[in-house]
Amino acid sequence: MTIQTIICPRCGQPTEEGLCPRCRVADTRVLTCENYVTAVYCPVCDSQKRGKTWSDLRTPREDLITEMAISAVSIHEDVKNPRVTVRSEEIASNRTACTVDVEGTLYSIPVHETCQVEIRWQKEACDRCSRISGGYYEGIVQVRATNRKINAYEREVATSIAEQTEDSLQESGDRLSFISELKESRDGVDITVGSQHLGQMLTRAITGALGGRYTTHPKLMGEKEGKALYRITYSIRLPYYQKGDVVVSRGNYFEVRDVDGQRLRVFDLQTGMTRTLAESEIERIIGSVRDAEAALVVFTQPGLVGLMDPKTYKTRELTPVPWTFPVEGQPIRVLRDEEQDRLIIVG
Repeated sequence: MTIQTIICPRCGQPTEEGLCPRCRVADTRVLTCENYVTAVYCPVCDSQKRGKTWSDLRTPREDLITEMAISAVSIHEDVKNPRVTVRSEEIASNRTACTVDVEGTLYSIPVHETCQVEIRWQKEACDRCSRISGGYYEGIVQVRATNRKINAYEREVATSIAEQTEDSLQESGDRLSFISELKESRDGVDITVGSQHLGQMLTRAITGALGGRYTTHPKLMGEKEGKALYRITYSIRLPYYQKGDVVVSRGNYFEVRDVDGQRLRVFDLQTGMTRTLAESEIERIIGSVRDAEAALVVFTQPGLVGLMDPKTYKTRELTPVPWTFPVEGQPIRVLRDEEQDRLIIVG
C-alpha cells in the first residue's frame, strides 16, 4: 500500500474515493414499496379508474396485478439493469397480496431486494355505466322508410352499422358514445344513443349505406354550466326505391344503383349502360338483386343463350346481354319477372 492509496473509512478496504462500493450499497435503500395500492374498477364493464379518468381495459388480470404492484414500487435511480418479478396471491375477494423481487447492479455490486404490496380492489360504477343505468341519453336515431315499411335487409344493415360504429368509438376512447337501447318495431329501428357525436355518425353511415335523407329535431332539456342541453331526434327516411331494386321502365329492366331525391341512378340490364330515371318513369318493381337465383348455362350460341330455369329445371332461351360472358356449365344470376314469366340476367 502506497501513501496515495485511499481506504474506506468504514471497512478499511481500498477504494477510489469515500466509502467503498459495498459500504455505499449497505447504506443505500434499493427498494421502497407502498404498503398498499387501490385499484378502482367498474363491476359492470371492468373498466378502470386512473385518477379521475375511466378507461376500458382489455388487459388480462394477471398483467393488471403486475402493473399495479410495480406502480407501488420505487427503485433507486442508480440501480443498473433492474429485473422485476411479481408473485401474487388472492387473500380475499377484494385483496391481492403481492411479493415484488428486484435484482440489479448498484455501484457494480449485485443487489437483490424484496418487498410486499397489497392491492385493494374497490368497486365503483364508471361514468358510462352510471349514465346507462340512470337512463341518460342525448339522442334517438329513428330509421324509417318512405311510404313503406323497412325490410329485413335494411334492419340488418342499420343494426350492424350501429353496433360497429359504437365499437369503433369505444375503442378510440370515446367512452360516452354508447347505445343504451336498440329497438326494432313494425315501422323501423330506434337507436338510443349516449352522445350526439354517435347520433351524427350513425345517421351519416346509415344513409350512406342505404340511401335516403335525415332531419334533426332538437329538444331543449335544460342547462349545465350556462350551456343549453338538447336531446336530438335524428329522423332517417330511407327512399322508396332501394339500392339493388330491379325496376321496369318503358318495358326495360334497370338495377337501382343510387337514389338522390326523386331521381335514381340506374344500370340498364340490357345495354350495360348507366343512366338516371325519375321516380315517375318507373312502372313497377320485380325484386332485388339480393334475391337473385343461380341459373345453369346449358348452351351458348351467337345471339342466344340457354339457361336452366332454377324453379322448373327446363331450358329457357334468352337473348344474351353484352356486359356478361356466360360459360356453358357455369351458373349465372337471374331474377324472375313473375308478371311476364321471364328470367332477367342480373350478373
